[in-house]
Amino acid sequence: MNITWYGHSTFGIEVDGVKLVVDPFLKPNNPVAPVTAAQLDADFILVTHGHGDHVADLVALAKRTGALVICNFEISNWLGAHGVEKTAGLNTGGSGVFPFGRVKLTIAHHSSSLPDGTYAGNPYGFLINFNDGHDVYIAGDTALTYDMKLIGDVGGVDLAILPIGDFYTMGPNDALIAAQWVKAKHVIPCHYNTFPPIEVDASAFAKQLMREAGIDCTILGVGESVSL
Repeated sequence: MNITWYGHSTFGIEVDGVKLVVDPFLKPNNPVAPVTAAQLDADFILVTHGHGDHVADLVALAKRTGALVICNFEISNWLGAHGVEKTAGLNTGGSGVFPFGRVKLTIAHHSSSLPDGTYAGNPYGFLINFNDGHDVYIAGDTALTYDMKLIGDVGGVDLAILPIGDFYTMGPNDALIAAQWVKAKHVIPCHYNTFPPIEVDASAFAKQLMREAGIDCTILGVGESVSL
């Protein structure tokens, strides 16, 4: 499994030749992103919620690549109205099986509306059980929530992708707790240092996570990749 961070909450995940993109917010909309929607390939696109810093390039990327968009029911309907034909609109606690594995929508405490003001349903995270054996939790934009403990109670995850920027989501201290509650073996932080309100010291978070919880954390530079 190869994971690339494109800044903010946008990731590329490639496993067994299948390419996933999470929350496409790309150049020039994303001030730190190294690529545009025209430069990225995707077989599947995962969308946690409707805010512009997660969907700004969604329609363009979905139309160009023909990728199936995995999201909630309301965003699926909105995409259909914007000419995106391939969607899977799930809802809270529901899961679907796709060629790369099973995807389940998890609770996230946040808000959600689409850039044109359309109601976007509830925000979510994703619990993905990949066919290659990796279990990955993508928290999405969320506060710390006790529901995260349920993920740990059923075995935990190999990787948790957690927001740490504070202000709009949980910050480093709450992310430290979240990593332990989901029993993550490895953490990659996101949703930080894109804009002034969410500037944090990611390296300090990584050190604290190892010191207090013994959990490994990879701090990716924008455009950098890591293999699990």
